[in-house]
Amino acid sequence: MTARPAAVDAFAREVAALGWVSDLLVAGSLATGDHRPGVSDLDLVAVADGPVDATRQDELAALHRRFDAGPAAGLDLGCVYVEAAAVRDLGARHPTWTHGQLVQRILSGITRAELVRYGHALLGRPPDAVLPPMTDDDVRAAARAELTGYWAWAARRPWLWLDPDLADLGLTSMARGRHALRHGDLIGKSAAIPAVAAPSWLIDQVGARRRGERVTSPRLRTALIAWTDARRTVATARREPDRPGGPSGG
Repeated sequence: MTARPAAVDAFAREVAALGWVSDLLVAGSLATGDHRPGVSDLDLVAVADGPVDATRQDELAALHRRFDAGPAAGLDLGCVYVEAAAVRDLGARHPTWTHGQLVQRILSGITRAELVRYGHALLGRPPDAVLPPMTDDDVRAAARAELTGYWAWAARRPWLWLDPDLADLGLTSMARGRHALRHGDLIGKSAAIPAVAAPSWLIDQVGARRRGERVTSPRLRTALIAWTDARRTVATARREPDRPGGPSGG
């Protein structure tokens, strides 16, 4: 397991002190062992003992702003706050702190799979005591939902891919999505890089950036490669039939 930054444990203590969070769970790269300091985000999920109303959201925003400016500066620490009664509601939207703001998002199927298969608790119960299990077909459905949801939206907006960060994220996400559809399990970004659908020079550069190296790729060419790959992968995900033991709808 990747050693976690001290700020994560400090954050867990602060969340426990709120008095209304029963569980704080680790997802994402820190759960899967693929966390790269200075490169990876920190993805947490908290379970609340009641509605996360406006008053609680104000508490959370103040807490996160303080951490973002102090112990967690530069760590991109994000957290989804899920009401206990809504844990099994796949469509429910929950207050989510991400990249300096509080927004409303679902707890995605991919995050659920990361939690129950690889996650651990900083506070309260282990993830598999909080969330239902995720079968291989559930993982396939979750991957299809991401590909035909957010990534389909992004693929309809070619100008977005001029952002180098989005281009890298798209290339690795498409590789991870194809793997999940094919095998019904998850791989991290680092493991996905050799399977990126790009020329070898770009694969090498994406890998270097994942290791924290300052490497720049040609912006327009990279954007075109990543956008084309996203369009192709999204189209494939939409065409995949639902069948037992194979990709399922989502």
